[in-house]
Amino acid sequence: MNNKYIYILIMAGVTYLIRVAPLTLIRKPINNKFIKSFLYYVPYVTLAVMTFPAIIDVTQSALAGAAALIIGVVAAYFGAGLFKVAVSCCAVVFILEFILCR
Repeated sequence: MNNKYIYILIMAGVTYLIRVAPLTLIRKPINNKFIKSFLYYVPYVTLAVMTFPAIIDVTQSALAGAAALIIGVVAAYFGAGLFKVAVSCCAVVFILEFILCR
């Protein structure tokens, strides 16, 4: 058997265990406020950790990325939906890179 197949099997097993272990080990509802709060914020933190570095690194100008981040946060704070936030951030990056990277 080739090494890459062993790696794929190990990866599949680990992925399966990560998804099945909570279902088999935790049978009762979680009542601890700290654990509930932790589990509530995990998706947001994961998304932030993946997104924030990309905002600055992907653009040609770090200033355009930072401006888009600020506009996105402000738009989301004032209740704009995901589509409006994404469009406004893309527009800010497009305009600033057009101006700054000529």
